[in-house]
Amino acid sequence: MPVVAVVNRKGGSGKSTFAAHVAAWCARQQLAVMLGDVDRQQSSRGWLRRRDPALPGIAPWVVDQKNVLRVPTGITHVVLDTPGGLHGFELARIVMFADAIVVPVCPSVFDRESAAACLEELKTLPRVAKGQCRLATVGMRVDGRTNAANVLRAWAGEQDIEMMGMLRETQLYVRALERGLTLFDVAPSQVPTDLAQWEPVLRWLRPVLLPVAQQPESRREPILPVRRASVLGARPLHPGHGILTQAG
Repeated sequence: MPVVAVVNRKGGSGKSTFAAHVAAWCARQQLAVMLGDVDRQQSSRGWLRRRDPALPGIAPWVVDQKNVLRVPTGITHVVLDTPGGLHGFELARIVMFADAIVVPVCPSVFDRESAAACLEELKTLPRVAKGQCRLATVGMRVDGRTNAANVLRAWAGEQDIEMMGMLRETQLYVRALERGLTLFDVAPSQVPTDLAQWEPVLRWLRPVLLPVAQQPESRREPILPVRRASVLGARPLHPGHGILTQAG
């Protein structure tokens, strides 16, 4: 069961935006995907509540009676939106569960420094060091009118880490997410530039999410304890403002 975890210690790095889009892409491929929201802000859970049930389904988090996060029956793919400040045992436990870790990073020096510290710890963990858990970064909120993309590429080179792609700063993401959508859920003709930016990202993710041959996997432990159980429901999409129209 492929598991992609989106990790960054710094809040506001675009973790929830990236995780929601990866989950929606999986759903568009008719994969039984779960979007696990471990973040205390519950951004991904809130987005799932706004998502139209008529869209390709994304399962929410499931909590068992022992108040421990477990993967629901029938789920084949998992995308994890993790909290800021993740380190130590909690970070190591995520890595034990994941097949790939993606670290979103914005161009500012503060974001780069925070991401560098996170990457340094991740590289010390055995599954990352042995290549059993793939690791890469993705540029978020990159302003194409500036030198931000070059700055991030140079930074990634200094960190000796792969930069899978750059996603631009645009209100299209904001408008889509407010309506329970992603850019994969709207007419491609409305977002051609952004879908093109996702192509190198998906090229990196495809071998993880769609392996050619899946080997029998050993039993994995639940990820993180949670303080309370909750059951998510979905409610119909309310028409919103803006140019985005759902794809058929």
